[in-house]
Amino acid sequence: MKKRLLLFLLFSLAAIALQAHVISYELDKMNQGQVFWKYTLVGFEHIIPLGFDHILFITCVFLLNTQLKQVVIQASMFTLAHSITLGLAMYGVIKPPSNIIEPLIAISIVVLAIENIFYSRVKPWRLVMVFVFGMVHGMGFAGALSQLGMPQYAFATALISFNVGVELGQLSIILLLYFLLSKPFSQRVWYRRSVVMPMSIVIALVATYWTVERIFFVG
Repeated sequence: MKKRLLLFLLFSLAAIALQAHVISYELDKMNQGQVFWKYTLVGFEHIIPLGFDHILFITCVFLLNTQLKQVVIQASMFTLAHSITLGLAMYGVIKPPSNIIEPLIAISIVVLAIENIFYSRVKPWRLVMVFVFGMVHGMGFAGALSQLGMPQYAFATALISFNVGVELGQLSIILLLYFLLSKPFSQRVWYRRSVVMPMSIVIALVATYWTVERIFFVG
């Protein structure tokens, strides 16, 4: 029985090692241009369609703004922040535990949604909040990216292109919301009551559920 168990464990370890080798081999075959496009696509997919929590965060950033320029500025702060922590995490400078980061991401969505409910305009502290929460989200991106693997010969290219993909995903969400909601309806008297408030309440409830789930049932 012990010999069978030992053989099973050795076989499992060999399979894992073989799988890791295949992933590394596939990455090593790509040139710089292929790496750039692959990781740009990975970054975009991490927002659309896989990053539902990040989509809700960007939606919360969007809802209090009636001008596209204001949203883009806040989204740029978010990008700058998550680029910093993503880079630090991928280079091994920081090692954020996912069981803490994932609940914090959900909490960041709750906070912005609640602010949207109680304030009708963007306050000066919003940029600081978006920056701080962006740093948290960057640590979450690092967890997803580390699972995929990074080509050592093009590490910086992969990291930069992933951020480019994330930014393109965010801008896609912003433009979609702008043309569907803000541009045609934001000047209507009922816009806040019928659009901003209901959406913020639903987002707050969903993110609160995620927070509880990630604290007590995940990890």
